[in-house]
Amino acid sequence: MGSTQQALILIAMVASLVSAAHAISGQATFYTPPYVPSSCFGFEDRGVMILAANGGLFNNKAACGTRYRVTCTSGTNAGVAQPCTGNSVDVTVVDLCPGCGGNQVDLSQEAFTVIANPDAGRINIEYNQI
Repeated sequence: MGSTQQALILIAMVASLVSAAHAISGQATFYTPPYVPSSCFGFEDRGVMILAANGGLFNNKAACGTRYRVTCTSGTNAGVAQPCTGNSVDVTVVDLCPGCGGNQVDLSQEAFTVIANPDAGRINIEYNQI
């Protein structure tokens, strides 16, 4: 293997570590329709791949329209042993989740179902801004 190939492999490894280091860990629950009105967009329909952010993430509407890629990492209870589907979902912040803790977000039911079995109710996640 040449030094150029070794350098490219090293760069790829470092890049993957950097992207993983920026992942935010937390928990997700889901909410059901209707999704409008929302705090960010009023009665404007922003689709169903959406997220209601905790107060810190929402930051007084500064997060409105921000997109995140969310991945289920594990379940939080014994109700569903392996709730994760292995998929990720891209969502847009449209609302505030007033009942969410500092590490929690609330996904639309449709977005939650892409990444986990909804019977789990609450899951551990990682998410990154995209």
